[in-house]
Amino acid sequence: MAEERSTKTDTTVRDEPGTNPKHPNHLSRLDLVLPLTVISTILSKLDVRSICSAAATCRSLRHCASQTLTFVSSFHVNDIAPSLDLLRPILRQNPYLKSLKLDCARLDDSSIEMLARPSLNEIYLHNCENLSGKLLSQLGEKCRDLRTLYLSSLAERRRLVVQFSDLEELLSGCSHLETLILALDVSKFDNPKFAEVWAAASEKLTSLEIGYIPMAMLSALLTLSAGSHQPEHRMRPPIFPSLQKLCLSVDSITDSLVTSISIGLPCLTHIDLQDSPFVEPTAATDLTNNGLQQINQHGKLKHISLTRSQEFLFTYFRRVNDLGILLMVNTCSALESISLGGFCRVTDSGFREILYSCPKLRKLRISHGSQLTDLLFHDIFATSLSLTHVSLRWCNLLTNPGIEKLSFSKELCVLDLRDCRKLTDPALKSLSSLSKLQTLLLDGTDISDLGLSYLGHGNCQLVSLSLRGCRKLTNACISSIFSGSSARSLQILDLSRLPNLSDDGIFLLAKSRVPIVELRLRECPHIGDASVMALASMQLEGGLLGSSLHLLDLYDCGGITPLSFRWFKKPYFPRLRWLGVIGSVNRDMVDALARRRPFLHVACRGEELGTGYWDSLSGWYRHEEDEFDELEQWLLEGDDEDDEGEEMEG
Repeated sequence: MAEERSTKTDTTVRDEPGTNPKHPNHLSRLDLVLPLTVISTILSKLDVRSICSAAATCRSLRHCASQTLTFVSSFHVNDIAPSLDLLRPILRQNPYLKSLKLDCARLDDSSIEMLARPSLNEIYLHNCENLSGKLLSQLGEKCRDLRTLYLSSLAERRRLVVQFSDLEELLSGCSHLETLILALDVSKFDNPKFAEVWAAASEKLTSLEIGYIPMAMLSALLTLSAGSHQPEHRMRPPIFPSLQKLCLSVDSITDSLVTSISIGLPCLTHIDLQDSPFVEPTAATDLTNNGLQQINQHGKLKHISLTRSQEFLFTYFRRVNDLGILLMVNTCSALESISLGGFCRVTDSGFREILYSCPKLRKLRISHGSQLTDLLFHDIFATSLSLTHVSLRWCNLLTNPGIEKLSFSKELCVLDLRDCRKLTDPALKSLSSLSKLQTLLLDGTDISDLGLSYLGHGNCQLVSLSLRGCRKLTNACISSIFSGSSARSLQILDLSRLPNLSDDGIFLLAKSRVPIVELRLRECPHIGDASVMALASMQLEGGLLGSSLHLLDLYDCGGITPLSFRWFKKPYFPRLRWLGVIGSVNRDMVDALARRRPFLHVACRGEELGTGYWDSLSGWYRHEEDEFDELEQWLLEGDDEDDEGEEMEG
């Protein structure tokens, strides 16, 4: 019996697959438990991040994952910027790859051959500043079956060449494109034939988004498009015959621009125009009531966004009033979302026409509505609307009674009240009953700790909460937020520019053990090293130290010293991808941190962190799913031992 028990014990040790990854027979023992072909089949059903999670556990799964990645159909890695040397052994020659999403901040033209794969149907490439226009021509030459293309910041690094012929080859080669998003300045493609080259674009193109296009280039394109739809030009193939969504940033939105778009794009259902005038528009170079009346000549629009940015000049749509809104909604009863920014002469009467004339409306965004008051929502409960997204930024006449009426919209999930400075605690008491509310932005309002306690004990299941610049808040606001159950799902929290917030408040946050993913504390004068230590030491159930934080913004926090940088070494903050600090604290230490953690974005100039901070053109605010660091662990396996012996400078 003793021998039998001993044999059983020995067998258990030998057959256990994960106890000793360095054992020479480790791989074969896992194979005895479960065939590697079965493991590979299971891994092939997972996304890249899940495959990498498995690969980081043991050498056997790492081996299977390496094989699996040679035939995955989707490779999506947006939270880190891998180098070509790291990507090449993972991607290899994968003829089955259909979808590729990458942060290209560390890639240059030497990676184009790997990026332009003939098998791809979908490509999203962010931060392409080190890639030249050659990328476009190669995509057009090799990716003939491409359906979706997104490019941002192409060739923004100085002296990188972008030629008109690159765009020409892209449009002529990718004849099946359905979605094209060029988040860049297309003036670099300025050419007398700019409009004509789009005649070769895919007839299947349904969505076109351009970061910025000069008015002269856009006018030529729209003139050619409108002409191609006229009866006398039936022999000429129409330009953009299927285009349904158009998003553009231009110099100035005018009547002629709106009319040309409406006439030249008969299938349009989604129009998004933003301008940033350098000088005050004249009557001939501005949008008026007449232009709004022409916006939906084919009667198909479901989404309208017209925004005047204040980037260069404090200017508004001064030639549009309530009559213009009335003329617009008379032809837009099927609207599902509308965004109006800078319409300073439109009053409650005009905005109410939208609510009463568009029964399918779900998303309402009004910014710089200087004449919008509580009367807009006075009897909203009497309508059939089911609003899910409402944004009322810079509507300074809005007060608590208006929010109380708005709270009758029980389907609300996103509410943006930033810079509505007359809102106080009773507004939050009204909102606390909204059980579907997930995103609430309260920057610059006049709320206090008491108001947040209403939210904390209410029915909201908040995922994102922004309190930036709410100057009445103190350390007690942390207890107010987390004392109830409604904030246990909170993942994104902005406590920037709170003059009364100190390290004691962050201690309370760490003690709550809520798995915050993004935490912004910028420009808080009393936040210091102790806060960093508390967050680094924060341990969730079964997790690592500081394990939940994906983004931490400490820019211009008064108490941050070089001591804080010691807490950003591993194993602390293992999932941190974005860190905001002031480089002048100790530039050498910032550089050393960047070398030690190459996948950590360290921002030192005060820029906003993250890939989707609050607003986005298409969906306003969208929170990406929590992303972890198993890919980094796998790519750099073995580096940790070397790092342990190194000490950061300073």
